[in-house]
Amino acid sequence: MIITWEKVVKNFILAGAFGALLSLPAIAAQSFVETLDLTQYRTDVKTLASDAYGGRAPLSEGEQLTIAYLEKAFKEMGLKPGFGDSYLQPVPLAKISADQQMQLDIGGLKFANGSEFTARTQRVVDKVSLNNSEVVFVGYGINAPEYHWNDYQGIDVKGKTVIVLVNDPGFATQDPLVFKGNAMTYYGRWTYKYEEAARQGAEAVFIVHETAPAAYGWGVVQNSNTGTKFTLVDGNNNLGQVGVMGWVQHDVAQKIFAKAGMDFDTLKQQAAKPNFKAQPLKLQAQLTLKNSIERAESHNVAAILPGETRADEVVMMHAHWDHLGTVIEDGKPEIINGAVDNASGVAGVLALARYFKQQALTAPLARSILFSAFTAEETGLIGAQHFAQHPSVPNKNIVAFLNIDGMNMNQGVDYILRYGEGVSELEHYLDTAAKAQGRVVKADPRPQNGLMFRSDHFALAQQGVPGLLFMSLGDTDPDYIAHKYHQGADDYDPNWSLAGVSQDLDLIASILTALANSTDWPRWLESSDFKAKREQDGRN
Repeated sequence: MIITWEKVVKNFILAGAFGALLSLPAIAAQSFVETLDLTQYRTDVKTLASDAYGGRAPLSEGEQLTIAYLEKAFKEMGLKPGFGDSYLQPVPLAKISADQQMQLDIGGLKFANGSEFTARTQRVVDKVSLNNSEVVFVGYGINAPEYHWNDYQGIDVKGKTVIVLVNDPGFATQDPLVFKGNAMTYYGRWTYKYEEAARQGAEAVFIVHETAPAAYGWGVVQNSNTGTKFTLVDGNNNLGQVGVMGWVQHDVAQKIFAKAGMDFDTLKQQAAKPNFKAQPLKLQAQLTLKNSIERAESHNVAAILPGETRADEVVMMHAHWDHLGTVIEDGKPEIINGAVDNASGVAGVLALARYFKQQALTAPLARSILFSAFTAEETGLIGAQHFAQHPSVPNKNIVAFLNIDGMNMNQGVDYILRYGEGVSELEHYLDTAAKAQGRVVKADPRPQNGLMFRSDHFALAQQGVPGLLFMSLGDTDPDYIAHKYHQGADDYDPNWSLAGVSQDLDLIASILTALANSTDWPRWLESSDFKAKREQDGRN
């Protein structure tokens, strides 16, 4: 359903006093659509997702082309640099390229890299080895006191290899009283699995892949975890992190457990119940990662539109610029261009920046807007983590973080997706903007995918900054997740109507206007570390 402006105006009038209170967003929304240059938007997406940019991998020639393109665009708009006198923030990375001829041996069973398992490390060392490492199954690998759950209780995994299940017990049981039922918690994310295993002293983690609880197929795992990877580096060369970050196919796990005289699928069912006891498999793992290491700087990019009366208070508008670069498929190089994920989002940020810069000539905003594009999101929100730790403005001065990670390139729809429910007051802004467009707010249809934890806004949330995620991956294109997401088919398509882009950028523009002209500091609603951090900063 395409939304007409007649319907927008009608719904705005019907919204009554509350809608009138936020009349500025409705006006901004109408003028935004009138000024949106979809030809320029197409050019931005087509350029960033072209083969010449090589899939926009950090530390590649594609990065240099990308950041130069963004810097030039911001300069031409007349926006000020976002990092003092520079549009660029250096992000020191280690580029780790493991020898892909590696082979995993568990209990004498040998498995092939890429097709049966993946393994990488974030330790900045030439070699990581598992030598007769004892293998233990620790269920979901979760230690969550608030849920009265500890898969590591009664087992010492120091120096050992642990096998864990993807997602969390709520998804497995579909019981809303277990964790959050079908909706993934952070305990279900692969990042958490590795973090907790490191805290427990494990040397290696292998997550068992299954498409439904992971929310993506093995091809995504393979493309995201083989070849060259990137990491931030701490003062100890990341030696405190788990040595091997791995995945195995479901049938590989079945073979391993059968070798141990156990049935994997039976143990998987048991692991979803409280008080599951970790199971030593009495098998040993052998694996060697031989790494080539390069230290270099990638870059976050940002430009700022200063506010007129409260310039120190900042609303952020963001999309990550990076993608997966070039990978080897069936022995041949393939460029993973990431047109929807996330050239579409970066082009959206540029379109919003052009609009607000022009609007500021006659109607300056009270607060500043920082337009940003970070590096290395696909490797684990690395650019966002670096910014969160080294922000260009204090985190306590960031009002909200609006994040685009894939736009609706097709026809407009009569709804907008909300990721998370009862999380922060930013949801009220989304409700109001959607109502003004004659749209409804629709709950995330796939809460089990854990999208709340899978994009750059999460790194800022960990610092207490509330955010909104705008993502349409697979929602208006049912074929996207299965055949395009993190694959070579995510290319620019000249047949895209872009009606959905126009519609959603219009909605985002109204929210930005409301936040930038308000004195409001949107609060976290549910108890969390995010809320506690914001309260420490005196903003909740």
